[in-house]
Amino acid sequence: MIDAGALTRCRHRVHLDAAFPEQLAAAPEDPGVRQRQDAATAKREGIRRTLTEHAPDRWVQIDREQSARRRAEDTLAACAAGADRIWGAVLPLDRDVGRKAHCEILIRDTDRGGYIPVIVVNHKVTDPGRGAVTSGMFEWEPREDLARKPRGQARDQMRVAQVYRMLEQHGFASPALVAGAIGYGSDVIFVHDLTAILEDYDERFVDRLAIARGESATVPSKIGECRSCPWWPGCEEQLTQTHDVSLVASGSRADLLREAGCRTIDDLAAWDQEPIEDWPHGAFEDAVVTAKAWLAGAPLVRRYSQIRVTRADIEVDVDMESYQEHGAYLWGTLLNADGISVYRPFVSWDPLPTPDEARSFAEFWTWLMAEREAAALSGKTFAAYCYSRAAEDKWLLDSARRFVGTPGIPTEDEIREFIDSPQWVDIYQAVSDQFICPAGKGLKKIAPVAGFRWRDADASGEASMSWYREAVGYDGEPDLSQRERLLQYNEDDVIATKVLREWMSDRAESEIPLATDL
Repeated sequence: MIDAGALTRCRHRVHLDAAFPEQLAAAPEDPGVRQRQDAATAKREGIRRTLTEHAPDRWVQIDREQSARRRAEDTLAACAAGADRIWGAVLPLDRDVGRKAHCEILIRDTDRGGYIPVIVVNHKVTDPGRGAVTSGMFEWEPREDLARKPRGQARDQMRVAQVYRMLEQHGFASPALVAGAIGYGSDVIFVHDLTAILEDYDERFVDRLAIARGESATVPSKIGECRSCPWWPGCEEQLTQTHDVSLVASGSRADLLREAGCRTIDDLAAWDQEPIEDWPHGAFEDAVVTAKAWLAGAPLVRRYSQIRVTRADIEVDVDMESYQEHGAYLWGTLLNADGISVYRPFVSWDPLPTPDEARSFAEFWTWLMAEREAAALSGKTFAAYCYSRAAEDKWLLDSARRFVGTPGIPTEDEIREFIDSPQWVDIYQAVSDQFICPAGKGLKKIAPVAGFRWRDADASGEASMSWYREAVGYDGEPDLSQRERLLQYNEDDVIATKVLREWMSDRAESEIPLATDL
């Protein structure tokens, strides 16, 4: 028996989950996974209230306190009775085929008969653009959306396809071959065209079911999913023993290498052929150097003899903390001038979303621009730094749009003038341009090479999400100690950027080997 989640999961993980259920149940819970599950549960409850309270007479709500078997019986009974809308649908286990599924919403297709499955998820299902098909939240009226384009989400596609196949088996699937998803923003239903999904779904289902039933063999290979997988320690040990090439060229790159007969890190380090065509994610030569660095135990490798990084008389390190797509609650800064560093946070502890976010952002921007102007007036150079600017840029621009007209909020043009200037420096880009990084380019991978350590051993972006929920009291009384923890984590992030920048200026050339040295 497999659910739709297995269809986008690592194939080897599907095998391990099925073969060792007791070990899986005993594995420690990943706090990031738990946080995302809790947030998704809260999102679904909010959508349930919005929809059912708008037109309560149209809805049959399946009692979630009942057993799964009873909920499945009630779901089929509601479908047989022609219910207009069903919330909390559960379909009977299909033990012969091996499917199980549930769905937040079933909408009756009044034109063709049967039901249209709609899921509720806590991520984006569309992006700004055009070409998506959407429907209003309260009436099923699909139409082309001139303001949105589809956002590829394979996990959503596999989930609605599995629900559709199970509805089909019971004779309750709409012949329209469509499904829906309510994502972040919760203002429309994005419409999935199942005709473009079902063939891929059927192939994946056959593959994963054979694995789960022990009919198809798998081997570990490193992919992005490994970061949060409970089986990763064992897989990593196995891959390390065999020097598996996926440790230095993960995902699809490892597949390409194996097709070329390159299976180990040693094979890649000794590569003497032409580079593989259409190599993804960087230059193929970097992969060869990464393999050499892994064998030599080098945490970084210089691309050039000289390391350069932008420096200024007045330097400000910036690190933003956000909570999912709800907003940016903290802008942390470290002012470095005349040999003195001062940390200053601009924060709102009102639970996001909140208008108070505008106040903290306006104060941050006003302060930053004042420091920039003061440097110019005194004839000093100025630079502000972040690490991997995509998130900061997103929330700078998004805050200007969302809070337009609020006192102290800059225009979008003012934000763009700053982030497009040479005074906004991305240290991540400086690292990427000048180093090959065998263990990854994240700040928590690179800063320790420069000698920096975070005070909190559990510090991570995932962990900070859970800390934030406790800090603002989403699930109870606010925990003030978690506020201090978040501020310390944010302060360490800006200090880490400063330490890394100074190390690049002063010591990196003498401490890190060149690629030719390997």
